[in-house]
Amino acid sequence: MIVCHCAKISDHDIHAMIGWMRTSDPYAVITPGKIYHALGKSADCGGCMPLFLDSMRSSDKLEVPMQLRALRTRVSQESEDEGRSQSHRVPQQIPAA
Repeated sequence: MIVCHCAKISDHDIHAMIGWMRTSDPYAVITPGKIYHALGKSADCGGCMPLFLDSMRSSDKLEVPMQLRALRTRVSQESEDEGRSQSHRVPQQIPAA
């Protein structure tokens, strides 16, 4: 099934790249961008991304390696707030009376 019409990528291509990446590096974090890059293509409009991700998730080789699963529970202060203030929104301007 064609997943990305712009780049002409099929679900078979996605599964093949995931298998290749997992074989070449069992600890690799596999992302859509890495799959596009490995295929020598790039995302164009992004309309395929939900189907692309569904195709990735259906691969039995996509699962996160056991050694990397524990990393999610370790959150450092730096990554938690990324150096930002509490609010990321611009404060509302109150009109002068």
